[in-house]
Amino acid sequence: MDQTLFHLINERWTHPLLDLFMAAISNPDIWKPLLILLGLTAVIWGGFHMRAFLVCLLLSLLIAEQVTGALKTVVNRKRPKQVQTVRMVELQRARPQFLTLFKKPRIRFSDDTDRNRSGPSFPSGHTTDNTVIAVCCTAFFRRRGALYWIIAAAVGYSRIYLGAHWPTDVVGTAFLAAGETLLILAAGEALWRRWGSERFPSLYQRHPSLIHTRGETEIRAPASDLPG
Repeated sequence: MDQTLFHLINERWTHPLLDLFMAAISNPDIWKPLLILLGLTAVIWGGFHMRAFLVCLLLSLLIAEQVTGALKTVVNRKRPKQVQTVRMVELQRARPQFLTLFKKPRIRFSDDTDRNRSGPSFPSGHTTDNTVIAVCCTAFFRRRGALYWIIAAAVGYSRIYLGAHWPTDVVGTAFLAAGETLLILAAGEALWRRWGSERFPSLYQRHPSLIHTRGETEIRAPASDLPG
């Protein structure tokens, strides 16, 4: 089943427009300047909630990437291109990097030179990073943040489309990364509620929760207790 689905996505369900889109969305170098700009904007002009989001996101990414690296060594699963011939899409070089979006990508099939170019297949680093971002966005920004799952799903699909991972790599990594991130966020929230009131009393009074805004965490008094 894993092989069948992989070959359908990698060889049959293809299109020139998808070639460019999948290769572009899977290339972090193209989007790095934009992400840095968004991060700096959030740090400078964002409030406590936004800055807490960035701290939790960076910590989650750091920890998840360490776990991913360790598991790659332990599992040591071969990538599709390391064990068979697969269809590959390569973006053309350009400076600045985003100009590659205006050039037609090159299509080729893997050969012996691709056998040792990349590390193990599971877990997927791209899927890990984008799942972590999606979980953090959903936890902090609810429905608006949940829209990032569309990007995370597209990146995961692109890793299969480009011949870099098996479908089970992507699905398994998504569940693994989501679980790790939820544990990290829960730990961060617990630590803030335990130590925030002692070390940052005035800040904690305004923001008793890292993840929820004040309006979401306030407990309303019963109607019988309200004055008048």
